[in-house]
Amino acid sequence: MEPLSWGGIFAGMFVQLIPVWIALIVTFTVSIYYKRKLGLYGKLFDSTIGMIGFALVMFWVFVAALGSMDMILTHDPLGQVSGMKNKLPGTPLRGAQDGDYAHYLLGGDNLARDIFSRVMSGATIVILIAPLATLFAYMVGITLGLPAGYFGGKFDTLLSFVANLVLAFPVILLFYLLVTPEIVNTGLPQYMAIVLFFFPLIFFSVLINTRLKQQPQKNVIWLCAVLIPLAVMYVVTINAPSTKIDILGSLDFFNPAAGILVVFVSVVFVNSPTVFRIVRGLTLDIKQRDYVAAAQTRGEGPWYIMLWEILPNARGPLIVDFCLRIGYTTILLGTLGFFGLGLPPESPDWGSTINDGRKLLSIYLHPALPPAFALLSLVLGLNLLADGLREESLRD
Repeated sequence: MEPLSWGGIFAGMFVQLIPVWIALIVTFTVSIYYKRKLGLYGKLFDSTIGMIGFALVMFWVFVAALGSMDMILTHDPLGQVSGMKNKLPGTPLRGAQDGDYAHYLLGGDNLARDIFSRVMSGATIVILIAPLATLFAYMVGITLGLPAGYFGGKFDTLLSFVANLVLAFPVILLFYLLVTPEIVNTGLPQYMAIVLFFFPLIFFSVLINTRLKQQPQKNVIWLCAVLIPLAVMYVVTINAPSTKIDILGSLDFFNPAAGILVVFVSVVFVNSPTVFRIVRGLTLDIKQRDYVAAAQTRGEGPWYIMLWEILPNARGPLIVDFCLRIGYTTILLGTLGFFGLGLPPESPDWGSTINDGRKLLSIYLHPALPPAFALLSLVLGLNLLADGLREESLRD
């Protein structure tokens, strides 16, 4: 077979990504049709910048989802094919059999792996870790930032000191320390996970109880429906076989790949102090508003006021910061992968793929550029999405 031209390469990628295009079209069609009923999300479609950012982000979300189901991958991202080492984009697959995709669309890397499949598969790792870790960081920051700003006093002083102490360390250095094998072998990341992953349980229990405490039966039902699954996931996540924290033994049904839990805990730990400071600052401002005084006059409790009066009115800045923080986390994950820290060496994450490609960058450009453009486009989309959300939230 002849190598593909650049037109053939782009056509091949377009066809391979047809499920992604269909998902994007359906999402935009439904969202635009119902946008007047979708609140701030619906108003996002009145912003050109917001729509572009949303399209870029959702493209990679659908790539991650469909890539995890092998619906868009052309080859095994970890598979090596003899004779395909550092081959240029569009090179025919040597020894292709029936059912094999006939070409390496974006070429092969220095271990003869398909770059297109590795970039698509790498999106799953980024989309899985970055938003979820940022969400956990927000659980920690909100749970501590609301009472610190609302009550003040020694509690606020202590938490602010601890937050400033963590923020005093350079982020990359702190990440490097947390994911090094020497620190991992001490079990410190697992002990940190025990503390940090407990905050979602606290957050949701207080959130539900403050809202439904006047309806005991419904309160119990909601608490059980939310907290029991969370508690199960909490236990199986912090448990790790053959470590100092192995309480489930053979009952543990969830064992993430080596390094992922360490990276996840590191991201939550590093982002939580910044979220805490943002929430604390917003709380200090909002608690002076008239509607907070009215809630206090009605006899509402402090946690009800914090979670159902202050937090909803701080959602605009928090949503914008959430999008930006996912972008920062994506860059940090790429940096860790580039330096070979945290994630397994064979991982198809974008940072590791860029690092593998840069070793021969003076000879071959194709191994390093696709994951670099993927990282750039996702971070750009998150920044544009945050700008669109900020623009629309200011109009409310």
